[in-house]
Amino acid sequence: MHPVRTLGGTVVTEVQPDDHVHHFGASIAISDVDGANFWGGSTYVRGAGPKMLPNHGRQRRRTLRPVDGGYAESLDWVGPDGTVLAGEERTLTARTVPGAWALDVAFTLTGRTGRPLVLQSSACKGRTGAGYGGFFWRAPKDATGLAVFTGEASGEEAVHGSVTPWLALTSDAWSLVFVQTTGLDPWFVRVAEYPGVGPALAWDRPLTVPERLDRAITVLVADGRLTPDRARDLATERTTP
Repeated sequence: MHPVRTLGGTVVTEVQPDDHVHHFGASIAISDVDGANFWGGSTYVRGAGPKMLPNHGRQRRRTLRPVDGGYAESLDWVGPDGTVLAGEERTLTARTVPGAWALDVAFTLTGRTGRPLVLQSSACKGRTGAGYGGFFWRAPKDATGLAVFTGEASGEEAVHGSVTPWLALTSDAWSLVFVQTTGLDPWFVRVAEYPGVGPALAWDRPLTVPERLDRAITVLVADGRLTPDRARDLATERTTP
């Protein structure tokens, strides 16, 4: 999804930035699904580092239909050889909340090969802290005054890898509050290198999915810089559609 905007019109996503041309706004992407790269860019190889490999998969839409406040779609996750590795049901809906708006995202992954799905991140293969994969939000790099905090801690180092229901990424112009509403995964967070946030499905070890994986997240999008108390109020009171 791009561009995503605040109610005041400020863009809060970034697509194909120079630092990571495979970042596409707000997305659902996993770096390794049964050996196929659904994140883009290089693949981290244990003992060898990042390598560009011919292992990129793609998400192929099967159906798209409107629902109240948004849409639902069915997709196939197709490996580089054409094998359908997984099916996905995804819904994205928008609603208003006082002083902001909420984006509700839910997705279910189901294996299609007759075997359990195995999801991995670069961290699973030896790149410490690189547990990215799942829902991911790439914010604009040119934002000023970037800060990140949860209900318990603040700063990139403190919140990266933390397991807590909500996390806020703020700037001088906008604020994003991410709330995990189904599932509770460690937060992957970048601020200094670039602003990006997402719950990590396979933080430091592979995640085996015997049948299906269900996740949902609400993103509260606001103009200006939210205080920690206001962010907490939004996270705890405004996440139920």
